[in-house]
Amino acid sequence: MDAAHKPAHPIVYLALYLPFGASGGFGSVTLAYLLHQHGVGVLAIAGMAALNLLPNTWKVLWAPLIDTTLSARRWYAIGTGFTALAFVAAAFAPLRPSSVPFLDAMSFLLGLSSSVSGMGAERFMAYDTPEDQKGRAGGWSQAGSLGGSGLGGGLGLWLAVHTHQPWTAGVALAALSMSTILVTLQLADPPSSADRNLLATLRETGVDVLNLCLRRIGLLAIFICLLPMGTGAAGSLWPVIAGEWGAGADEVALATGALSGVFTMVGALSAGYVCDRIDRKAAYALFGAIGGLAALAMAVGPRTPLAFMIFCNLYSLVVGASFAAYGALTLEAIGHGAAATKYNLIASAANVPIMLMTLVDGQAQKRLGSGGMLMTEAAFAIAAAGLYLVVARVTRGWSWGGARRLIGLARAEGG
Repeated sequence: MDAAHKPAHPIVYLALYLPFGASGGFGSVTLAYLLHQHGVGVLAIAGMAALNLLPNTWKVLWAPLIDTTLSARRWYAIGTGFTALAFVAAAFAPLRPSSVPFLDAMSFLLGLSSSVSGMGAERFMAYDTPEDQKGRAGGWSQAGSLGGSGLGGGLGLWLAVHTHQPWTAGVALAALSMSTILVTLQLADPPSSADRNLLATLRETGVDVLNLCLRRIGLLAIFICLLPMGTGAAGSLWPVIAGEWGAGADEVALATGALSGVFTMVGALSAGYVCDRIDRKAAYALFGAIGGLAALAMAVGPRTPLAFMIFCNLYSLVVGASFAAYGALTLEAIGHGAAATKYNLIASAANVPIMLMTLVDGQAQKRLGSGGMLMTEAAFAIAAAGLYLVVARVTRGWSWGGARRLIGLARAEGG
């Protein structure tokens, strides 16, 4: 970072991550609830949510393009623009089973385009964040992502239901997304590689990624993000199972929207400060285990509308904390160079368990009921946290000298 450069307050990352979060919330809450009311089954809805996540499991493949071509500001604008177009297209689709293939495609496009805007935000964040503030930056960015999910879901559903015009939700979210582009005009654009030799830049990016993958902190970060904890997967099915707790459209909109946004943001911001004071990977495991306990409590607790709202928001609080810890440990692991590529190498790993647990939860709900689904998620999360702690302890003190020599050789050859 340029010594003369003054970092922005991390609150800006809340705004930049809103479109990324809203793209998921719109599909998993607004469209899920409306489609279920029009006869679309749970598995089809879970599949649509998984398609939204699918690009995020592979986005490391196009992250080098974001690192080595246009500026972060331009990539952010491109990704956000296509996200807005997908919101509008999905909003005007008829709500009937025959529309599912088209909405599947729009859900996939939302995931793809929002991944590009997210990479632009990640380049800004990696360039702009001092080492001792990475927990807070992770907290604010995940507050934006999760708060955006609450807006995309809760606000979208409220608008769709109360205006009796479902298209208003997509149009409002498209306008909100486009407004965030203005925030990037207030930030210093990270140095661009667009005017350098592309092959040399790609080689340098490859060395930076190798550096990440051959260090213990990088390997542990990738490993812990592959574990099925802190995924928030059950939240994508709240609109579908709400009736078992006697919750209607307003309760669903509140529990998955405004209140969810508040609780996830509180969880994320609080955890961000915690992650600047303790080991960030251990914090992720801790919050993941607590999330499993929250799911277990909902499974065995009373089934009333009030209980639904309490348990959903407790779950949201812990998911916010888990995502903040993920953001913090990722920023710590990647450093500055090839930020989008390295961030999304870990992010691609992190989205695999989210996608898989969404499908597992859908199958578990069908076979075991909603209580069984919540118990299944709890078992995965608690077991995963325990496994990470064992692996972290076993690998403590391992020698990584050979890896450092390999990195030095790669840098020498690249130079």
